[in-house]
Amino acid sequence: MSQPSSPLESYVARVLGAELRLQLTEFPVVTMLGPRQAGKTTLARRELPSFGYVSLELPHVRQFAADDPVAFLAQHPAPVIIDEIQRLPDLLSHIQSRVDESAGVGHYVLTGSHQLALHEAVAQSLAGRTGMLTLLPFSVAELRQAGLASDDWCHLAVQGFLPRVHCQPQRPVAAYGSYLRTYVERDVRQLIQLKDLVLFEKFLKLLAGRVGQLVEYSSLGNDVGVDAKTIRHWLSILEASFLILRLPPYFENFGKRVDKTPKL
Repeated sequence: MSQPSSPLESYVARVLGAELRLQLTEFPVVTMLGPRQAGKTTLARRELPSFGYVSLELPHVRQFAADDPVAFLAQHPAPVIIDEIQRLPDLLSHIQSRVDESAGVGHYVLTGSHQLALHEAVAQSLAGRTGMLTLLPFSVAELRQAGLASDDWCHLAVQGFLPRVHCQPQRPVAAYGSYLRTYVERDVRQLIQLKDLVLFEKFLKLLAGRVGQLVEYSSLGNDVGVDAKTIRHWLSILEASFLILRLPPYFENFGKRVDKTPKL
């Protein structure tokens, strides 16, 4: 299979693009969440070429927005995409004031990676004013439509579904190794008071070996060397960061779906 020559030439159409455009006709703000490097920025900029763009990832931009949010929003008028909004949740209250003052829909697209931080801020400031979307990495259907999916399922499993692996391309070992180090060293430290990185990395490795199995908190805690309460907390952080999914069992009795142990 030939590899794409550049990220621009190899843009993979995302199913969520149509829903993004539709929600912009219904809400003044659309908030798009998802794991890091899932393609949120690329999707927003490709689908909305007429929108302005600014990223709060840049320290000087973030400092300007924190020091003078009114001037920042005036400098970046709607319609605009504001990237990495979780870096400055306080800006949401000023965005609320802007959309309340102006009638109409389709003013702001906000993207972010930390679900916990954003959900709390959005619930306080933008309730009823924003549509919510979740963008995950590529699906098999999206890769097939772009001619990038291998028929070898083992090969596809090793490659994974991060856009950069398919579109740049990067070697999976290098891409996912870097992803893990960035996540542990940067994101996890912001979400929890992590005293022992080695212990958390051990937890991740043990967790990877239990994918598809029932989640046994006490057993996992014993193997890692922490209590079950800590395991539950760490799992909630991984789930909020879109790195794992706890899949509830299916029963006709709805109560059992809630009560029974999920799979990882």
